[in-house]
Amino acid sequence: NIDLHEHACHEYPGSKPGHYVLLSVADTGCGMTPEVMAHIFEPFFTTKPVGEGTGLGLAICQGMVGAHGGRISVADGIEGRGTCITLHLPLQEQPAFESER
Repeated sequence: NIDLHEHACHEYPGSKPGHYVLLSVADTGCGMTPEVMAHIFEPFFTTKPVGEGTGLGLAICQGMVGAHGGRISVADGIEGRGTCITLHLPLQEQPAFESER
């Protein structure tokens, strides 16, 4: 859990002050060039050969996270060192729904 105060939001552009769950996923793959990083959230952008990927994964993730008041970001990747993607999801104080059991 992370609390973002007004001054901390400057580190996370697009964020609003509040309580969040922070989730980071990193790999040790080949990383990304600056040119690729500039396009990763664009629908249908892919680095895979034709027929091997749609390029919708991160675009869909960004839309879903944003629709719930959160944000997704990619750390400044360094080619050859992998990638780290971070999600800030608003913390739910109450359950989204009650079970009828």
